Amino acid sequence: MATLPNPLPRLATDPSGRSLGLHLPPGRLVDATAEGPWPEPLLWHAEKPAAPGTWKALGAPAARVGLLSVLVDAGGRDSVPQEGPGSWELMPELASYPGDHDAEDVLADYWGYWEAEDAEAMGKVVEPFGAAWPGLAPAPTPTADPGTRAAQVADLVTGDGAGWFDAARLALVPARRSADIPAAIGWSGPLNHDNDVARLCAVLRSWEDRFGIRVVGLGFDTLLVSVAAPPATQEVAEAVAAEHFAFCPDNITQGRASGLRDYAKGLVGAHLWTFWWD
Repeated sequence: MATLPNPLPRLATDPSGRSLGLHLPPGRLVDATAEGPWPEPLLWHAEKPAAPGTWKALGAPAARVGLLSVLVDAGGRDSVPQEGPGSWELMPELASYPGDHDAEDVLADYWGYWEAEDAEAMGKVVEPFGAAWPGLAPAPTPTADPGTRAAQVADLVTGDGAGWFDAARLALVPARRSADIPAAIGWSGPLNHDNDVARLCAVLRSWEDRFGIRVVGLGFDTLLVSVAAPPATQEVAEAVAAEHFAFCPDNITQGRASGLRDYAKGLVGAHLWTFWWD
């Protein structure tokens, strides 16, 4: 994957990041991958769990030097990427460059795969759509600044009683844009869906442009994104739900919704989208 100049190696001799204009808390650099140490650190993360306000305090200064924020957590497993059984496995060697892929082509490929695998079962799940890829959803009107919405969602999921990302650490990743973060670190959460996470990042780029999303959290197999321009009507939400089905079928086939139309109801006005791959 094509990368930006990486400022993270400077933190090896300057842990506070003062030479970069940062004031970082104690943390550590991660270069461990499934194939052994990566030539440069893939990310830095704080030692202590994030709290409301952490994202805003550290994220804005870090972005000015090319480091983008993301919360990292693995739930019941080790809470951050590292070596060892049951921990994250970062696989940057598998990631291509998100800009080399077209989001609609990627989603159409995924849609076609499911139609070919089990057209009858898929037909029941994806109503009101059929076997043919329905195309991209229209872009709604933004209701918030994307950066502001990302900070609000980060505070929401790290607050007392949040229950699912409340042990997450704030991480900093050298990336061009938030949508590229999974590819930049070689995140392997959706490995059973696609072993090149950059293809999913191409879709995230399209969602950045149309819905003002930001990648807020990465778990072992979970992705959280904030949404600054959520769908405002059921019709648009159903079109977005079709994209979600192609992007992450498990959200619908293994979720609580009875089908795509039911799933879409939860997208209307929603400022947080979550994805989980089995």
